[in-house]
Amino acid sequence: MGALRTESVERALSILSAFGIRRPKMSLAELAAETGLHKSTILRLTRSMAIYGFIDRDAEGRFSIGASVWHLGLIFRQEFDSAELIRPVLRRLVDATGETASYFVRAGNDRVCLFRENSPSLEKYGVEEGVRLRLGTGASGLVLRRNTGEELPDLSVFNAHGTVSLDATRNPNIASISTPVFSASGHFRGALTISGLNARFTEEIRTRAVPILENYARELGAKID
Repeated sequence: MGALRTESVERALSILSAFGIRRPKMSLAELAAETGLHKSTILRLTRSMAIYGFIDRDAEGRFSIGASVWHLGLIFRQEFDSAELIRPVLRRLVDATGETASYFVRAGNDRVCLFRENSPSLEKYGVEEGVRLRLGTGASGLVLRRNTGEELPDLSVFNAHGTVSLDATRNPNIASISTPVFSASGHFRGALTISGLNARFTEEIRTRAVPILENYARELGAKID
């Protein structure tokens, strides 16, 4: 039997999911276009969401996410409270490779970009921190699935260190390499990933970048509990 679904909850969540770093505020018309919901439905749902602090509306009528979303995000991040360790590694990876560096964790059947350092050349295709993506796409998805107990049909995509290199990912224009991060005690913590335009981040360049990525993953893992 399929999972029970509540349409009103899904509609409310689609409103929250419409916002992003590049679109922190939206008008009623923009929200309707982004979600496919009728304006009357959006107004009804956002009134209830505002009561609990999940949606704000300014004097000009533009909507934005409320402080309650930020509060929940902090609770989620506490489980992976290693920003002071991960962010410097991502910046060094960008400096070393010229490409975007990310750190993904698994959340149920999704992968979450917990931390990210964008290369300026990838700005157009950038994934924002906190965004949930399908677990079945991308090199990081494969790394997360393999190291959280899933049986994968094709293990040949992994090298001896569990690293994956893909020419196309969620976006067909993007190539990526991803490797697991294990703590000093041997526990799997996340997927350290480098991504770039596949016209530039070619197989040859990715091959040269793999040992750099793996070295940083070992360095990071040694510092994480």
